[in-house]
Amino acid sequence: MNWQPFEVPTLGQGWYGTPAVDVLNARGDHVVDLRVTGHRILPGKKGLPGLPCVYTEEAGEAWSLEVDLADSLTGLGVTMQYSVFEKTGAVARSMRVTNAGQEPLTLRGAFPASVPIWGSDYDVLHLKGAWARERTLVRTPLGQGRYEIGSQRGASGHEENPFIALCGKETCENSGEVWGISFVYSGSFLAGASTDNAGNARLYMGLNPQVFSWHLEPGESFQTPETVLVHSSQGLNGMSRIYHELYRTRLARGAWRDRPRPVLINNWEGTYFDFDEDKLFQIAREGKELGIELFVMDDGWFGQRNSDNCSLGDWKANPDKLPRGLSGLSERIHGLGMLFGIWMEPEMISPDSDLYRAHPDWCLHVEGRERTEERNQLILDLSRKEVRVFITEAVSSVLRESRADYLKWDMNRNMTEYFSPALPPERRMETQHRYMLGLYEVMDEITRSFPQVLFESCSGGGGRFDPGLLYYMPQAWTSDNTDAVSRLWIQYGTSLVYPPSAMGAHVSAVPNHQCHRTTTMKMRGDVALCGGGFGFELDVTSLTEEEKQQARSVIARAKELRSLVHQGTFYRLLSPQGARYAAWQFLRENEALLCVYRILSEPSLPPLRVRMTGLDPDAVYRDETGKLYSGAVLMYMGFSVGISGDFGSCVMRFEKV
Repeated sequence: MNWQPFEVPTLGQGWYGTPAVDVLNARGDHVVDLRVTGHRILPGKKGLPGLPCVYTEEAGEAWSLEVDLADSLTGLGVTMQYSVFEKTGAVARSMRVTNAGQEPLTLRGAFPASVPIWGSDYDVLHLKGAWARERTLVRTPLGQGRYEIGSQRGASGHEENPFIALCGKETCENSGEVWGISFVYSGSFLAGASTDNAGNARLYMGLNPQVFSWHLEPGESFQTPETVLVHSSQGLNGMSRIYHELYRTRLARGAWRDRPRPVLINNWEGTYFDFDEDKLFQIAREGKELGIELFVMDDGWFGQRNSDNCSLGDWKANPDKLPRGLSGLSERIHGLGMLFGIWMEPEMISPDSDLYRAHPDWCLHVEGRERTEERNQLILDLSRKEVRVFITEAVSSVLRESRADYLKWDMNRNMTEYFSPALPPERRMETQHRYMLGLYEVMDEITRSFPQVLFESCSGGGGRFDPGLLYYMPQAWTSDNTDAVSRLWIQYGTSLVYPPSAMGAHVSAVPNHQCHRTTTMKMRGDVALCGGGFGFELDVTSLTEEEKQQARSVIARAKELRSLVHQGTFYRLLSPQGARYAAWQFLRENEALLCVYRILSEPSLPPLRVRMTGLDPDAVYRDETGKLYSGAVLMYMGFSVGISGDFGSCVMRFEKV
């Protein structure tokens, strides 16, 4: 039976793969026999209580199917929930598990997506990485067996992203079939692709059973997070366009969903912890003269925070650095006609903090065991109501006092000793998921209470860049690595699933602080302007007059193009992996933007011809020099790009005439 194309495979009756539902009953076995008992077809799409999910604004945007299944012996009930989006063809899929019996059940595994795919001659795609080199595209043959990725970290993580796909051997950016699954979740996950003994494949995605179980008393239910399934016969770009459209317009929410984001400057790489109010004001004032619209104060403003070894949780301004408090600095920044933003790491607690001394039991820990510290910090236990109340009020108080227009929400370590002593023993394996439910509750309350604030998520850079957080915060800090060349790989891989509007991308100082590479201001700007959250990450007061003029040009260019970048359809053209060049393109109505980057030069190379895509072959397009081209020429012959030397770039806008 392992070759049968089960929609909801279970263990105990001949299925030997990864089960969609794994339930241990009170008798001590995990045999599950699910039979269909009913179904409903509904217009629109329901939300998932307490969980992020894609949504509709009008009922006609999607149709939903609910299928009820039951195990008559144990009373286990499963409702499969499917929603098909009319415009994109994307399928949102989740599962609700109910104990309708008389005895307790333990849910040990829940995979809301388990999809049979005919044939097995496929490649597996996923996004691999580490801190400062997130989301590198990996493509490898599926083979005969099982291929799994995942996270046990309590976060989606730097190492893997909650996305997996299968594609044909010949599939490329613009042609061929691909099947993708993306998990709208920010915690631990497991995804895989396998082949059965009949030569067919299966893709699956769900909660990681190594760090998850859920106790169900009679009458209790468990709702899984949502998976989003996409099929494209138009290659990887076709899949990406579906995810981009859906996540930009029907996952992200709020006042900033459709608005181009302000150009910002963040003081972190400019000052690190060494600043005071006057220094921050000087950076903001100089930034204002260059055309920057938003000043963001990063780590180091609170408690006794002069390094990363203390004060997380003590969210009061350091009087030595900010003698007039948050309101005093905010008033000065707003007085410049700029927006004001602030950094916080609300989920963390320092052992050297007033909060920890008052509440040492508020962190995740196991009684009697050493509490493992990373970056001199521990993690607050968001499964506890009192902790959620504290975080909500602390963040709200900072936003009210500072009148902040922007909040960068950071999270700089993964979970260890991931158990809550506040839960009974039979529920302690629920801690990681209860933490995520608590985080979503806090984020939902705060973002609804401050609807005009632009929220950006961060996790040591891109360690929690996932669809779950995009539901609450429309942009994410893509990576702590701000080197322009490294960002080509990072932003290229990220774009496989996530729209450019969600990517925070900054121009930083050179030599770069992560790679120690020197690139031109133009190159750094041309890479960064392709992210929705464009900004600067340096001390602008130390720039020369020539550099300031270059910065003005970069900022003006970013403002000119930000609506096109935010709203335009994105196409990958040339991959930077193993190549001398990278290229991508934005297209919206009657305009297109071609972005080409040279990594390393070689002698005697002819000019590069980059073939654009998606244009009207019968139309005429004018570039910024006034030269005219037919759409056919730009797509089939290509645009000739001459870039000299290492680390160069060309960004050219075309208008349909």
